[in-house]
Amino acid sequence: MADPLPAYFVRALAYVDWSAADAATLRACEPVLAPAFEGFAARFYALIDRDPHARRVITGGAPQIARLERTLVAWMTSGLRGPLDAAFYARRARIGQRHVEIGLPQEYMFTAMNGLRADYTARLFAEVADPERVAAMVLAVDKLFDLELMIMLHHYQLDSEQRLIERETAARQEKLTAMRTLSAGLAHEVRNPLNAATLQLELLERRLRRGAADPKLTESTDLIHHELGRLTRMLNDFLAFARPPDLTAAPHDVGALVRGVVEVERAGAAAAGVELTAPAGGAAVRARVDPDRLHQIAQNLIRNAVEATPAGGRVDVEVAAGPRGAELRVRDTGPGIPPEVEQRIFEPFFSTKPAGTGLGMSIVASLVAAHHGTIEVDTAPGHGTAVTVRLPAVED
Repeated sequence: MADPLPAYFVRALAYVDWSAADAATLRACEPVLAPAFEGFAARFYALIDRDPHARRVITGGAPQIARLERTLVAWMTSGLRGPLDAAFYARRARIGQRHVEIGLPQEYMFTAMNGLRADYTARLFAEVADPERVAAMVLAVDKLFDLELMIMLHHYQLDSEQRLIERETAARQEKLTAMRTLSAGLAHEVRNPLNAATLQLELLERRLRRGAADPKLTESTDLIHHELGRLTRMLNDFLAFARPPDLTAAPHDVGALVRGVVEVERAGAAAAGVELTAPAGGAAVRARVDPDRLHQIAQNLIRNAVEATPAGGRVDVEVAAGPRGAELRVRDTGPGIPPEVEQRIFEPFFSTKPAGTGLGMSIVASLVAAHHGTIEVDTAPGHGTAVTVRLPAVED
């Protein structure tokens, strides 16, 4: 069964005022236009062959052009026959993805589509004598080509957004590399005196216990011990951030791994009065991941979401197959993230928590990047937050 029509295409159908009458009119166009389709296709690729920039996407010479001409005839035929349903959209989406993959510049796609539109229009005016009938046919053809262009442009837009995310991820990784170097040096300098201080405190506590220790002194040592423990935990965060993650990645069912994390975190969420939902079962959603590192990613995201959600709210954890691989989404019903905080959320050492180190989300971003994935935050004050991690699919 084909997937439902995406929301943007449903809006596009409404925008061009697509109707059953338009569909019937297009079907009536086929006997007029179909005899000319082979000529349209030959002219289409002759124009591409004449332009050196456009010709670069044709690497197989005359045999490939012959195949492409047959494919174009089938495309034109299916466009007229319809229906413009989910199966139609899926076929068009594959074509749009292919145009992006081969690097066809958008300007050639626009010019080519408009050339075909002109061919259709000229043929209709030449073959149909009734002015009202030809006007209705041209209008239906225009709507069809507008919808075809919307699908093509949507996939160019998706590619542009993906490239922007990848550039932002690369820039963030450059900053993280510099901060890791600083953190590693700082952690090394701090660890030795911290260990020495902890050892001396333990010796002092033993001496106090052997004698009649003043309770005020033991209270002080307990406080010092607590603070040294807190510094040790912070130092461990620094070291986790400073050391690039060493992955042992293999194909795994991301949904099953994440469901395990949810079960571990469920008690903590319940104690905070937050409902925590697990990803739905069903077909495996596979990606090449390190299970321990994925556990760390999911656990950090879930804990952040629970902390951000007031009692009575909920955190939904979802895993699904996306167009480029596995997608993990953690969505909360909290107050959302203010814009000035959102733009710094992956910045090392930035935290809005009084006792936070500001390294949690930086470590998550680093682990996601190590998996060659991406991470996005969708939030608005008063409307909650959704964090989406995309992990590349397992190659067959």
